Amino acid sequence: MELKRLNFNTRRILFVEFLSFLLSVSKPLLAIEIYADPEVVVVNGTAGVLKCTFRSSEAVTASSPVLSWSFQSRQPDSLFYKSPKVIFYFFNGNQYLGEPEFKERVQFVGDINKRDASIQIFPIQFSDNGTFSCDVKNPPDITGSAARIELRVVLKESLPSTNPTIIIGAVLGGLVLLVLIAAGACMAMKYRQSRYDYEGCTSLDSVNSQVAQPRKKLESSLESSRATSPSGPLQGPVIYAQLDHSGVKSSNPLQKMEPVVYADIRKN
Repeated sequence: MELKRLNFNTRRILFVEFLSFLLSVSKPLLAIEIYADPEVVVVNGTAGVLKCTFRSSEAVTASSPVLSWSFQSRQPDSLFYKSPKVIFYFFNGNQYLGEPEFKERVQFVGDINKRDASIQIFPIQFSDNGTFSCDVKNPPDITGSAARIELRVVLKESLPSTNPTIIIGAVLGGLVLLVLIAAGACMAMKYRQSRYDYEGCTSLDSVNSQVAQPRKKLESSLESSRATSPSGPLQGPVIYAQLDHSGVKSSNPLQKMEPVVYADIRKN
């Protein structure tokens, strides 16, 4: 019964490929882009999600794309070693399981409308070490390379452990670095401000010295003028008077000589 089912799926895949060929002849080829993580590490016995997304220039509906997942093992004694085999198939909105080694463990967890073709395998086994390929066709977007994921199944003990001491040390180191950077910036600002203040004081002193020089020259000139002047007492006002000493009495008072006073006030 299983053999008939696999043959039916194989014929369906061949039919889809033939249909894609016909569409490629009738219409110009358009490329579809498929994205997936290059490597995924999963602990043995747990659930592993293989992410796969695609981008198409054509409209995407729940039944338009053709999705297939295949697997090729790295173990020489595996049935999947020589060539990749289909483990999951999505066509016309329906899901089909491939090889019996995966039929009970593969589940579609993506969303075609969101262009997500991811699957989940549970439980992961060591025999799943190998290459998983995600291929999507959205006619007429049929060209493009399948995305490949290298799956590594490991023990829980072999996963890189996170040491709390290392995390705390890294956090403290980052804080110390930030403090040093802040202190350096503060010192640089203070040095720059002090240098600016020093240059301001120097320029102010030069201006004051230039202003003081004319004052000194003026004071020196005044002192020299005082040195050349006589050292005696200051001369007061000089009065000149003209009096009539003739003794003749004149009958005409207008002919009487009036005294004349000249005043000379000098200031040194």
